Amino acid sequence: MNLRDLHYLVALAEHRHFGRAAEASFVSQPTLSTQIKKLEDELGVPLVERTPRKVLLTETGREIARRARGVLAEINEIKAIAQRTRDPESGTLRLGIFPTLGPYLLPHLVPLVRERYPRLELLLREEKTEQIIKLLREGSLDAGMLALPLHEDSLHAEFLFEEPFVLAVPERHPLAHHHGRLKLADLEDQNLLLLEDGHCLRDQALEVCQLAGASEKSGFRATSLETLRQMVAANVGITLLPTLAIKPPVPRTDNVHLLEFAGHPPSRRIALVWRKSSSVGAFLTRFAEVIRSLPPELLKPEGQAAATHDKHDKHDKHDKAVHPAP
Repeated sequence: MNLRDLHYLVALAEHRHFGRAAEASFVSQPTLSTQIKKLEDELGVPLVERTPRKVLLTETGREIARRARGVLAEINEIKAIAQRTRDPESGTLRLGIFPTLGPYLLPHLVPLVRERYPRLELLLREEKTEQIIKLLREGSLDAGMLALPLHEDSLHAEFLFEEPFVLAVPERHPLAHHHGRLKLADLEDQNLLLLEDGHCLRDQALEVCQLAGASEKSGFRATSLETLRQMVAANVGITLLPTLAIKPPVPRTDNVHLLEFAGHPPSRRIALVWRKSSSVGAFLTRFAEVIRSLPPELLKPEGQAAATHDKHDKHDKHDKAVHPAP
């Protein structure tokens, strides 16, 4: 038995197809099939059920594949230890990030990382929170950027920043005429557009709804923040947006009015997370410091929200000029 054969078995477990597993392993299909058969002969048990349409692993095969993932993850850890010892700021960092954060944070973060660690290869993977945690446990990711709180004893969480939410409403919505900053009580009896299950932002928004006495708008769940934004623009409803999602280079959207919250606004707390057993924990602590060095104004919604207020005021003045009060 060798590591190569374990790689083949794990690939087959993931793809459930000899052709796709071979392609992912950069070998021919006959080569992969032959090595799997040799592994079965060596162990003396069948690992794969071969059917005309798909490949299924036996119960034993699934258990061995699961343990093989752990072995391969440990091998990668050994390689990482050696690489970090030679040069702690080079090599590869596999970073997971969830979809309602990645597109809005990375344009600001990646140039900063390249400047600080020019030899570091940053491999980014966008997944929902549950999948990032799974990949961290398996060793397929080195670190993840996730929203707190987390309830994983095997993971270390390094707090990075707190990101406020703003309320996005259509220009003609009654709340768009609200003067000053909102209070949570202003959302009472409102129905908010939310994301589908699996997004941590959905859970955070539901918590805000519970505190404010608001509820979810029935019959619709978005797959992305951009869908939510366009639904607001189309007068379908209102929603919460994280501050980074309203900052340049994200363009402003017509018919979307942004409102800030007074006091300590509803927000989400973001952390860099990695396995407590990770060999690169010291480096990831330094990496977290780089993330914390992002300009603080990125996490302050005043600029964009104030701009929508100014735009709305201009509309009001124009309407009064064209339609003078009787």
